[in-house]
Order: sequence, then structure tokens, then C-alpha cells
Amino acid sequence: MSASAFVIEPPAQAAAKVIGGGLFPVRRIFCIGKNYADHVKEMGGDPKKDKPVFFTKPADAIVESGQSFPYAQGTENLHYEGELVVALKGGGKNIATPEAAAALIFGYAAGCDMTRRDLQAAAKGAGGPWDTAKAFDNSAPLGLIVPAKDFPDSKIASSRLKLSVNGEVRQDAALSSMIWSIPEIIVTLSKLFELKAGDLIFTGTPEGVGALAPGDRVEVSIGSLPPLEFSIEPKR
Repeated sequence: MSASAFVIEPPAQAAAKVIGGGLFPVRRIFCIGKNYADHVKEMGGDPKKDKPVFFTKPADAIVESGQSFPYAQGTENLHYEGELVVALKGGGKNIATPEAAAALIFGYAAGCDMTRRDLQAAAKGAGGPWDTAKAFDNSAPLGLIVPAKDFPDSKIASSRLKLSVNGEVRQDAALSSMIWSIPEIIVTLSKLFELKAGDLIFTGTPEGVGALAPGDRVEVSIGSLPPLEFSIEPKR
């Protein structure tokens, strides 16, 4: 389809930077909640009963590392959730095995699932969806993507996720403590959606989530991945 066929100017392709140069075209952003038992407990749940859940964010919610952005509108309780993010180079439906799922991975990055916690609590209380709590502007800060060959399974198994606010560590957990492994997440998602190249998957956050305020500086580090850094500006 030619560009001239559009009746308005089409939006720019959302993209994420890859270490060493180049851009990863972002198609969709999937996220998983309740994937660390201790986080389920701190949110008042029971990891033996509460299964991981999926939700999405818009592709243009990405914020590059080193940037700052305003405190989110519509909330008085903006929270951080540090996460490992998976970038896919392929996809499919009903992916059969963890091995087939792993073959679809392009790389990994440090990310942060920004959350309007007061809106999430209201949605949970009403039995409603989480869209307004999770899928808003600047809600997906993302570090540089590292190819999977440079962050193999052995590094994933031995790495810790750490998030600090103004230099104080708030989250610190082993990636190995995920309830669902990365291949299991991909296999399960593929039974609900047709995954495609360009999809990102935020794989869940450990315990220690908390509120941010204007002026706060956040850093998410995961093993040898480039750290994600961003700061919060006053609300506009």
C-alpha cells in the first residue's frame, strides 16, 4: 500500500535500540503479571492459586534509556516494576515446545513496567481490565537490546534483576525465581495470540515494587545487560 493512500499521515514505526547499532522494529508489547511468587504475596495474592496473567502496552509507550518523562497523568500513585524483556525475531501460533519457543528469541533488555497503581486497584476491585493502569504514555522504559547469543541461558540462570531509586536498591531477585520460564511464557502466549517478529515480552517483576515521585532517578540492571536509566519529571 502506497503512503499516498492514507487519509492522514501514518504514525512512525516504534523502535528500540540494539547494542552496537541498529533498531528493532516494535510490533506489540506483551506483559506478564504475577510471575514471581514473592511479588504475588506482596500484592496480597497466593502464588499457589493466582496464575500468571497477560496484558499489553502500546508499542509507542517505549522510552529509551537515559531519557526523562513526566509523572503520568491520571494517577497519584505511579509505581515502578523492573523486568527482563524478551525481543522476538519470529513467531507463530500454538508453539509446541520450549525449544521451538527459544529459537524465536532475538535478544533481551532491561525494562520497567510503569503502573498507575491506584487505577489498577480500582480495576481489580471492579473486576475490570487493567488497560488504564498499564497501557499509557511512557509506560515501557527499555534499555538496549542485546542479542540472545550474548546473553545465553547460562547467564539468564545466574543473573539477578536489581532496581534502584536515587541509588537505593528497591528490587533484587534472581531471574531463576520466575514462576514461568521464558520459553513457557512464549508457548503460553502463542496459544492466545499469533506471535510475530517485532513483539516484545515483559516477563514480570519481583517483590519490592513501590511509588515514584517527580525528581526520582531509576536504574534497572540485569546481569551483563546494559542498565536502563530514566528519571521522572513533574506532572504536566
